[in-house]
Amino acid sequence: MSNNTKTKSMSQKRFASNLVVHIILSVMAIIWVLPLLWVILTSFREEGGSQVNYILPKGYTLNNYKNILTDTSIINFPKWFLNTFIVAIFTCIFSTFFTLSVAYTMSRLRFKLRRTFMNIALVLGMFPGFMSMIAVYYILKGIGLTEGNLKLVALVIVYSAGTGLGFYTAKGFFDTIPKALDEAAYIDGATKFQVFWKITVPLSKPIIVQTILTSFMAPWLDFIFAKVICGADTSCYTVAIGLWSLLEREYIYKFFTQFAAGSVLVSIPVSILFIKMQKYYVDGLSGAVKG
Repeated sequence: MSNNTKTKSMSQKRFASNLVVHIILSVMAIIWVLPLLWVILTSFREEGGSQVNYILPKGYTLNNYKNILTDTSIINFPKWFLNTFIVAIFTCIFSTFFTLSVAYTMSRLRFKLRRTFMNIALVLGMFPGFMSMIAVYYILKGIGLTEGNLKLVALVIVYSAGTGLGFYTAKGFFDTIPKALDEAAYIDGATKFQVFWKITVPLSKPIIVQTILTSFMAPWLDFIFAKVICGADTSCYTVAIGLWSLLEREYIYKFFTQFAAGSVLVSIPVSILFIKMQKYYVDGLSGAVKG
């Protein structure tokens, strides 16, 4: 067999292999996108009801978005959205501070029981947080944080308190930064905080952004802790609880299309953050893997 024939045969096999891969990826993309597309179409659906035997709406309207944003007589979506946004902002601040502080300490400092602490944190991280939610609730109740708007403060504490245990990703990134930079700064008279703030932080923008994104998403996605703490107080609901309440038996027929509209609105802030910071997010994860 000539070289040209072998080359042609290899090219055909490579083309066939790539074609199969692209077909599989295309099918998976359709399966992934179809539910999202269905929710978006439902948010514009003019006819009510939750169960219909068709995908494309028979009529389109913007009233679902208008009603969920303006009609607060039964559901107060703007209030829920604001509650979630406030909790997310403060959770970002505290969670990022806790995570980076613990990660930097574990990466750069050497002290007694350091390895023991890391092992304990690893084991505790394997247990889901909701296992302790009843105990956490009674602790918060004992210090008076389950009344009125203080419930939002309690949510910030719950979401922020345990983030320090998830320091392994950030630690892996800090491990990739040469320690020679720290040593050179110490020789010049810098303190540990100055080294962290002026050298490590500027070099750690990817992992900082990744930590901010994951912290920001927690209040938008969590339902269990928020429901336990907020109870039946609708004024303190987050969007997860509020949208879930629209699926209750007495509301689902009338408000299902508004539920779809609210789901689309909730996804906008997180989507914008991911689009704007995608590069840093990917770099942060790749840096952690290398560490």
